[in-house]
Formats: sequence, C-alpha cells, structure tokens
Amino acid sequence: MWSRWNSLLLVWCLLLSALTGHAADGLVDIPILQSPVTDLTQTLTLEEQAALNQKLTQFSQQSGSQVAVLLLPSTQPEEISQFGIRLADAWKIGREKQDDGVIVIIAKNDRKMRIEVGYGLEGAIPDAIAKRIISEQLSPAFKQGQFYQGLDLATDTLIKLIQGEQLPAPAQQAHKGHANDWMSLLPILMFAAIIGGAILKGILGDFPGSLVTGGLLGGLAGLLGATALIMGLIGLAAFVFTMAMGGRGMGSSPYIPGGFGGYSGGSRGPDIFSGGGGGFGGGGASGDW
Repeated sequence: MWSRWNSLLLVWCLLLSALTGHAADGLVDIPILQSPVTDLTQTLTLEEQAALNQKLTQFSQQSGSQVAVLLLPSTQPEEISQFGIRLADAWKIGREKQDDGVIVIIAKNDRKMRIEVGYGLEGAIPDAIAKRIISEQLSPAFKQGQFYQGLDLATDTLIKLIQGEQLPAPAQQAHKGHANDWMSLLPILMFAAIIGGAILKGILGDFPGSLVTGGLLGGLAGLLGATALIMGLIGLAAFVFTMAMGGRGMGSSPYIPGGFGGYSGGSRGPDIFSGGGGGFGGGGASGDW
C-alpha cells in the first residue's frame, strides 16, 4: 500500500514540476503568469489587485506594451537582480521584437525591489529614471506600509513614460490566443496521461485507472483556466488514450517520447495575461526600503 502511495506522489510531483517549472539548486520557482499582478504574499486586498489588474490590462490593450507586477516573499538565495533576469526570460513581458515590457518585482521579506525594463523601453525608462521611481515613489510608500498606493503611483508613472515613447500600435487580434496556448500545453498533458495512466492502471486496473486519469487531467485543465467544455474534452481524450495504451502498469507502458518541444514551464498559463515574447537585457534598477 505504501508503494502505491509513493507512485501516486511521484505522478503529482512530475506534473507539478512540469507545470510550474520547478527551479533547480534551491532557487525560487517562477510562478505562472496569469494576470498583470501576481501577489504571492497576500499583501494586496482583492479589491486592490482588481484595480491594478484592470488598469494594467487596459493599458496593454490600448498600447500593446505590457507592465507586470510580482510580489513574492523572497528571491533568496539569488539577488533580486539575478532573479529578475530569470523571471524576465520566463515571462517575456512585452511584444516580440518591440521588447516593450516592464516588470516590477517586490521581495517583501527581503525588503528589496526591482524594476526590469525591456530592451525597447530602455530609452523611455533609463536606469536613472527607474531608480528614481524606486527611491521617490515605491520606497517611501512601502516604509509606511502603503504597498498598493506605492504600486499604483509607480505604475502610473511607468505608463506615462511608455506612452511618451513612439511605439507601434497594438495588433488587432480577436481572442485567438487561447487555441495556441492550449496547443502548447498538449505535450505536457500527453506526458501526464502516459505517466499517470500507466501508474494508475497498474494500481487500479485498466478501466478504473483510465477513468481516474481522465478525471485528473480534466481537473488539471480546469486549474489552468479551461472552460467546462475543454475540461470535458481533455478528460475524455485522456480516458480513451489511457485505455488504448497496451498493458498495465509502468512495466508494460508504451515508449515515452522525450523532448516535448521547448515548453518553458511556469512562463505562462492560459491567455488571461501572457507575455508576448519581449526581450530583456538587465536594464532597470534595484532598491530597498
């Protein structure tokens, strides 16, 4: 019985690692990007998050540029500047080729902050200006415990600076990102069905194992933001696929293909708010409070 629970735990660890991009060497995981504001510290109220999200989403829709905010407990053992480069490389805030993205990073327990600036905005937001936003707007507010007020003011300033830059207008696209995002997740869901299905069939039998696999994959899709229809289709497909696999258990499972095509785990979730491919080169500034 204990070995069976170990097998189930292994399945979930594999899935969690694949979907969150678990960082090696004890580094802080890169969270999935699903909205302009990601608060892992529960510092902002729901109303404050909603207000910032609405402002930054509206700005992105109007201008094409993107500003994202991340609050996390700590970046240790990395310095915030090192973490910022890794985060920017994963999230890719801003448009591809325009590189017009900005990320505001707050490491609350470290009392550190950083503004990462994409290549395309280094003229509009040079390092010295980013440093002033930190020292004159973010830091004084944070010292008073006014995190929302500081972020609201700083993002207003960043938006005004970006609006002063001559950048291309946003591309007019009618919500066609969802299909592409789900296509990019299919290799991971297939991998999960192969591994999880093989183990669960060995534990529960062909039909029950396949049924549980379908339910788990459908539920996983729901956690990623899928609609009920997509959840049902993915669950059904996983059930049929698992039933069709020959044999029971890991010992007779089919060949598991390697290298599922460059998916960067944790870089983006469903197209609620996702990076457009923008590049960063370390521009910006760091500070504390």
